[in-house]
Amino acid sequence: MLLQRIGNKGIRLGTLFDRAAARHPASPVILDHDLDIAPERGRRLTLTELADVVDDAASRLWSLRVRPGDHVVVHKTDGFDISLLACATARIGAIPVMLSPKLDGATVAELLRRVNRPYLLTDRAKLDTELPAEVFDLSEKVVLASGEHERATALAGLAGAPRVRPVTMPPDHPTLITHTSGTTGVPKLAVHTGRTFQARYRPQATVVGAALRRSEPVAVHVSFVHSRMYTAMPIAILQGHPLIVLRDDEPESVADTFAQVPPGFIEAHPNTFLRWEVLADDERAPLARVKYFSSTFDAIHPRTVQRMLAASRRPGALFAQAYGQSEVGPIAARTYSRAKGADFDGRCVGRPFPGMTGVRVVSRDGRPVTKSNPGFIEVSSDGRIVTYLGEHHRWTKQADGSWWRMGDLGYRTKWGCLHLLDREVDEIPGIESTLEIEDRLFTRMPELVEVVIVPSEQGEPVPVVATRDDVPLDDVAWKKAVQGLPPLAPPVQWRLEDLPQTATTKIKRLELAARLAPGGDGA
Repeated sequence: MLLQRIGNKGIRLGTLFDRAAARHPASPVILDHDLDIAPERGRRLTLTELADVVDDAASRLWSLRVRPGDHVVVHKTDGFDISLLACATARIGAIPVMLSPKLDGATVAELLRRVNRPYLLTDRAKLDTELPAEVFDLSEKVVLASGEHERATALAGLAGAPRVRPVTMPPDHPTLITHTSGTTGVPKLAVHTGRTFQARYRPQATVVGAALRRSEPVAVHVSFVHSRMYTAMPIAILQGHPLIVLRDDEPESVADTFAQVPPGFIEAHPNTFLRWEVLADDERAPLARVKYFSSTFDAIHPRTVQRMLAASRRPGALFAQAYGQSEVGPIAARTYSRAKGADFDGRCVGRPFPGMTGVRVVSRDGRPVTKSNPGFIEVSSDGRIVTYLGEHHRWTKQADGSWWRMGDLGYRTKWGCLHLLDREVDEIPGIESTLEIEDRLFTRMPELVEVVIVPSEQGEPVPVVATRDDVPLDDVAWKKAVQGLPPLAPPVQWRLEDLPQTATTKIKRLELAARLAPGGDGA
């Protein structure tokens, strides 16, 4: 009944917390940080309290004359109130445009131009240290989630604004705008509707509902501006699961949180799980109660999956990997168990969701698609975005009727499993799959916390590596690890924090390659 009811009306972000609180009023949300817009609320709130925070923030925005159909760009210091402000914006019929705190000021200014004079919801810290002064001219009004500025209006100064009733927008109206990863340039702005979000919600909600008892906590460490946050969050709170929201992925603090509130389900970025491998050895056993690990953002490495499953003490623990994209949501998925995950193929990303998503692989040269001759991966889903804001021509280039070109290369096996080999732009001649080589290196060298293979100016595959605690790379171990692999250039070691990353911690491979080139800042 839940899925059918929401399916008729779209995901309805604006009243999400009201509906969740009506069903589970005392269900807790546990944070590892204070909310900038409501620091007095503390770090453990009920759904009823969060519904009030959203209602209050929506009323303050309304008092500033934010109205249905207006765009509100949310770009502030990292925190869960980013997601709450998105819900508050949607509550009054406006359209939240979510920009990652990791974006540089020039990129934010460019995206503000593309939105065409939106309201900008930011904070004093961003204005003082990162955003250019031109954001004031590019915005209808600049609003501060925290702090004060002479040219901006602080939300704190609007306390007591009269509460307003939620505005219900049609399910096909834009309900949220997120940006793409920006791994190949300035991010695109992806426009989601209530109906497209609901199409993404259904398969995932079914999985969580079947996997966990209602009393089991769900832990989420996901970019607060990513579309995945706005399906993961509803799944947890509408089903009554206590929700643990993490801003920090530092293993020690995460272990402290999980030791106090052991999660039964964890959703996180692949690189976050990679960083959490050390939790498997923590004497507090912070992952012992996890029944289900889930990652939907990027390739997950076999070593990481094995470490997570080994850290759980739950019978039948599973690790779910989903293949998808911001523009279409999750498309295909597979699960790994301890029994079947010891030596799996990390390039296999699973099968489509029956009746909900589809996959085809199109030949690039007219010859049959195989591992040695991969094709373009195209997918179909009712969760596909309706356009790129201000760049519909770029949307049409990837759309072919109901099909959407992912920008990835791969093939399908005779059993129907989809194998992802590389992004089109990351393909290196003579290398079947850089991702497969990276998988093998991770498995063979436990000290690696990142390895990315990018082409040199001459097209030679260059491994860029980072090690745990930045210990020098062991040359003998490296030479042993690359045995049987295609010829690689000598490895280049960087600190993990120096590698260019997206909001979801993907490595920006093109930028990294440019920085390694002669004249680049990493050369």
